[in-house]
Amino acid sequence: MEPKKVLIITYYWPPAGGPGVQRWLKFVKYLPDFGIQPIVYIPENPTYPIVDENLVKDVSDKVIILKQKIFEPYQLASFLSKNKTKKMNSGIIPNQKKQSFLDKLLLWIRGNLFIPDARFFWVKPSVAYLEKYILEHNIDTIVTSGPPHSLHLIGLELKNKLNLKWFADFRDPWTTIGYHKSLRLSDFAAHKHKQLESEVLNTADTIIVTSKTTKKEFEALTTKPIEVITNGYDVENVEKQPLDTRFSLAHIGSFLSARNPKILWQALVELIAEIPEFKSHLEIKLIGAVSQEILESITAFDLNDYLNNVGYVSHEEAIVQQRKSQVLLLIEIDSEETKSILPGKLFEYMVSNRPIIALGPKGSDFDEIITGTNTGVFFDYSEKEKLKKVIFGYYTQFLEGKLQSHGVGLQKYSRKNLTQELTSLLLKS
Repeated sequence: MEPKKVLIITYYWPPAGGPGVQRWLKFVKYLPDFGIQPIVYIPENPTYPIVDENLVKDVSDKVIILKQKIFEPYQLASFLSKNKTKKMNSGIIPNQKKQSFLDKLLLWIRGNLFIPDARFFWVKPSVAYLEKYILEHNIDTIVTSGPPHSLHLIGLELKNKLNLKWFADFRDPWTTIGYHKSLRLSDFAAHKHKQLESEVLNTADTIIVTSKTTKKEFEALTTKPIEVITNGYDVENVEKQPLDTRFSLAHIGSFLSARNPKILWQALVELIAEIPEFKSHLEIKLIGAVSQEILESITAFDLNDYLNNVGYVSHEEAIVQQRKSQVLLLIEIDSEETKSILPGKLFEYMVSNRPIIALGPKGSDFDEIITGTNTGVFFDYSEKEKLKKVIFGYYTQFLEGKLQSHGVGLQKYSRKNLTQELTSLLLKS
């Protein structure tokens, strides 16, 4: 049998770094094993806030890559402030109380002039190019991956023009995502976002989401089928790592202003005061982009002596750091909107054999996963005493040389198994 052709429209692709690239890079890696020929459409000249050249070697040699040039207004905005534009592009938005006039101006432009996002100039040329390609190559199934949600508008127009099946994959929600409120939207812009979201959700043949909460949110907006396929972990060929000699609490990935876990800093300050030897072992290890507000908060809590601010590393090195660290930190914003967020690194954390300390709002989807797999402990932002007790327990195990996690039921989250789930959806079409 000839493999089924599926056109995948995505913005993030190697050499892009960060979490946005992982989902479809890994799906594409395994789709040929299940009778799917992936054809991936990406921008030729994207503005990636993070670059990781090592990911290029993970691209399947069976994939067909299509590229078209993209115009992105970030290139113009960078004339105002290259540093601020780069941070905003990577999702690091300053605390509202500390925003300068320029910060507010850039956020207003981003939220009100570029709807749904700064990649919307790519929609019309992409539709023109892909309509011709789809007809010439007899393709009947497309997938769009967002954010950026402009890519769903490409799917929307192609669906309206051609007889094809369209799967809209939401790695994150659209109008309920945490940073949406920070964009200083006018009433018109907020309404336009809602309108476009509704059009996409009610035109796509199937919606794919990464969490149960996002599915529930979308069920209130559409009667179209919604399937949950989480992110996952891949089999990584990493040599056994010697553990950090200090009691390292490691946060890996972007540490945004709104994620500032003051409950954690307070718990550590109290443990330092209560346990004399704790201060000689503690290390707070931050790997990835860290907002200025987080660093200022660590200073305010007098924790700078314990800080190891590593900065951005490649995904390959991030995996190594996960295996070396004593405890892994998973921090999410304490708000109703973030209950649905399942960070991609969660699943890599789960197979690292290191215990996870997770902080988030009550009812978070990742609470259920961490608890169900026995890979760590979840806390909401009111549970400081419980957090202290668990940290002390982990510290005691660290001193005894016995600190590790004992995960169960992890195989269901492997990238290959998740790709098999995806394939069963695609082949139904």
